[in-house]
Amino acid sequence: MRLRRLRSWAAAAAVLPTALGLTALAATAAHAETSPAGANDWNCKPSFLHPRPVVLVHGTFENMAFNWQTLSPQLKKAGYCVFALNYGGAQDAPIQGTADIPTSAGQLSAFVDRVLTATKASKVDMVGHSQGGMMPRYYIKNLGGASKVNKLVGIVPSNHGTTASGLAALGSLLGITQAVVKAAPSAGQQIVGSSFLADLNAGGDTVAGPTYIVLATKYDEVVTPYTSAFLNGANAQNVLLQDKCASDTNAHVGINFDPVMVKFVLNSLDIWGPYWPINCSNPLG
Repeated sequence: MRLRRLRSWAAAAAVLPTALGLTALAATAAHAETSPAGANDWNCKPSFLHPRPVVLVHGTFENMAFNWQTLSPQLKKAGYCVFALNYGGAQDAPIQGTADIPTSAGQLSAFVDRVLTATKASKVDMVGHSQGGMMPRYYIKNLGGASKVNKLVGIVPSNHGTTASGLAALGSLLGITQAVVKAAPSAGQQIVGSSFLADLNAGGDTVAGPTYIVLATKYDEVVTPYTSAFLNGANAQNVLLQDKCASDTNAHVGINFDPVMVKFVLNSLDIWGPYWPINCSNPLG
């Protein structure tokens, strides 16, 4: 059974680079437990200008090494203490984020506690992609996270779910068969109308305390319609990528590697932010 499982992981890892056209994924899929560059320095101490550690939460069928290979080093370069985790998958698996979402939220809770203990900070900021932008809301609402999270920045998050065709599109993009998609509990929980999402959003999209910031793209082919990423609430701010940079055509996966997204996150996390000016032609210049 274990040999069969390892073969299936290897087969999935082999097709990921082709499906995405990103050769860097070959290494990150093969070493899913490897932290992205800049992340998980457990001796890092927050500074006056960057007082809160940043926790990065990857998406469904992804892993921390792949998801954050662009953002993590840029956050570290900017002076943040950066931490990332894998959740919702076997320890040695390149495909993560497939488990029951409340269970994954429990893993996130334990990781945040570890980060706070190591850094001596009172709160963290979070940045999550796709499921990683939505799942922390369960942690915040139900597992005591409201007192430990200052900001949650969701990059194309599945806050109000997606259609089944959207999840199938993600599986296709990542070279994973629909059978695998259907076998992942988190996939079913992210479909529009699921009982999980009904419970998560009951009583309002946000809770008091944290600031919620959402970045969506109108070219999203996974979270469909793209407006389902947006949150309602006095402490929520929704931004459409094309309202800031009209010619930016990045979609659900490509946005992970978009320098405009990186600048958006830096602006959102700034202690005097969030603020939105972005030089679209040279966002990190």
